[in-house]
Amino acid sequence: MAAMSVPSIASARQAAADAPAAQQQRQAAAQNIIPAWRPGDPDSFTRYYFDSLMLETRYLDSDIPSTKFELFGETFDTPIMTAALSHLHNPANGMAIYAQAAKECNAVHWMGMGEDKELEEVIATGARTIKVIKPHRDNAEVFRRIKHAIGAGCFAIGMDIDHSFNSTGGYDVVMGVPMKNETFEDLKSFVKASSLPFIVKGVLSVSDARKCLDAGVAGIVLSHHGGRVKYSIPPLMALEPILDAVGGKMKIFLDCGVVSGMDAYKALALGVDAVSVGRHLMPLVQDGVEAVAKRMRAMTAELAGVMAATGVTSLDKMDPTVIHRTMF
Repeated sequence: MAAMSVPSIASARQAAADAPAAQQQRQAAAQNIIPAWRPGDPDSFTRYYFDSLMLETRYLDSDIPSTKFELFGETFDTPIMTAALSHLHNPANGMAIYAQAAKECNAVHWMGMGEDKELEEVIATGARTIKVIKPHRDNAEVFRRIKHAIGAGCFAIGMDIDHSFNSTGGYDVVMGVPMKNETFEDLKSFVKASSLPFIVKGVLSVSDARKCLDAGVAGIVLSHHGGRVKYSIPPLMALEPILDAVGGKMKIFLDCGVVSGMDAYKALALGVDAVSVGRHLMPLVQDGVEAVAKRMRAMTAELAGVMAATGVTSLDKMDPTVIHRTMF
C-alpha cells in the first residue's frame, strides 16, 4: 500500500469528520487490515501472527502441485490433519464421524482424551489414528493406555504434556482424572514402552524440544492448547529456534489457529511437516462425515492453489524464502 502524503492525510481526516457515523465505522473497519489482537490472549495473537506473514508469487516454471504427505512409512493425500479433540458427543457418535472424515480424505487422524471403547470405535472407521494420552498422575495408567493403543491398531502414540498443571500452580484434573508433570526419565520410559512412534504435544520451547529429542521422541507438536497459558507465543513463532535445535531429527507438527490452506501453506513453508485442524472443524461434526470431509478437502485445495502460485510442486520443495514477515 502506497504511503499517503501529509496533505492527503489531512484531507482524509477532514472527510472522515464530515462523514456520517456509520460511514466512518465502515472506513475504519476497511483500514483495519489485521484485526487487533487482545493482550494476553494467545488465540487472537496466533491469528494476528498468521495474518502478518505475506508471500511472494513465483509463476514461471511452476506446475500442478502434489499435496501427497509421507509419515512413518505411509502416504496420505494431505498434510492437513485433524487435531486431537476429545468428547465429541453431539451427535453421540461425534468422535467416529470426525475420524471417518479423516479416513475419507486419506488424512492422518488424531484423537484426544477418551475411553478404550471410544478409541476402538475410532480405529474401526479405518482412520490412521494417533492417540494422545494425558499425563496421568499414575504412570501405570499411562503404560496401560500405551499398551491398549498399540493393541487397538493406532498409527502412533502421543502425550499431551501441557495438561500437567492447572492455572494456580497445582496439578491439573481433567474430567475428574488427576494429572501430574512428567519428567525426562518418565518420557524415556514411555518411549521405550511403545513399539509405535511416540509424539509429544504441547512444545513451545527449545528446552522441551531438546529433551524430547534426547528421550527418543519421534515428533513434537508445537501447540499452546487453545491458549491455556496467557501470553503463550504463537506456535509458529516458536518454530525457527526449534528447527535450528532439532530440525531434521524428528517430525515437527503444528496445532492451534489453522483455519485455511493458506495457514497450512505458511506453516509448511517455514518448516513444519504437517498441521492439525480442530476447532475449525468441530461445528461441522453435527452435519456429518461429508461436511467435515468437504471442508478438509477444500483446505487441501486451497493449499494446492498457493503451492501452484509460488512454484512449489511438492511438499519437499517448500521454500521459506517465499514468506515475508510484515508486522503492520
